[in-house]
Amino acid sequence: MKDLRRYLALKYIQYLVLSSSNAVSTLLGLLGSVYTMILLQSAKVSSKSTAVLISSLAQADILVFLSLLSDVLSGSFGAGVSPAASVLARILLTANAHVSCVLLSCVAFEAYLITFLPSESRPLRTVRNARLLSRAIWTLVAAECALFLVDDHLRASGASAPSRGPLGLLVQLSSAAAAPLRSLSYILGILLRIINVYIYYKIFFSMSPR
Repeated sequence: MKDLRRYLALKYIQYLVLSSSNAVSTLLGLLGSVYTMILLQSAKVSSKSTAVLISSLAQADILVFLSLLSDVLSGSFGAGVSPAASVLARILLTANAHVSCVLLSCVAFEAYLITFLPSESRPLRTVRNARLLSRAIWTLVAAECALFLVDDHLRASGASAPSRGPLGLLVQLSSAAAAPLRSLSYILGILLRIINVYIYYKIFFSMSPR
């Protein structure tokens, strides 16, 4: 449907074109996600793997709402935003951005398969596989953000963090893994942008009249 294509275009601009989020793109993204979740409940939208991925993409903006809510509540009960609330809000936005970028790339890859390998890829492009893929993405990003949250907590607590025993070892491993994971996330973000541009470049010229 045209509305879903417009929503995907908005999300590509928000997460894979703009260098950073801003109030306008965030508000438009939230409104688009609410409209899309309502639209996907309609009987006019067929239950396909692409619809499952788009639904998961729209649901990711719940994290943006929770981040904004955290800032508002923290500001309402104190003189300003507390450090813990600020860290939580940032982690929620990070989770939203990473889930959205990966899901957008999955939608792009599925469009590539539909365009160039429609028959061969049909067994893979099922609703069940799309749901499993969405759950896997959410699980991996949740684990990533939990690691970031532990690392931020350790930086804030400083010397009060445990240094001995199994818990101390776990804390040290988490802290050591956080830095390379942040770098890897940045590199993967750049690669996803390049891959998405290449995919839609190929699709566009394959559909252009020769």
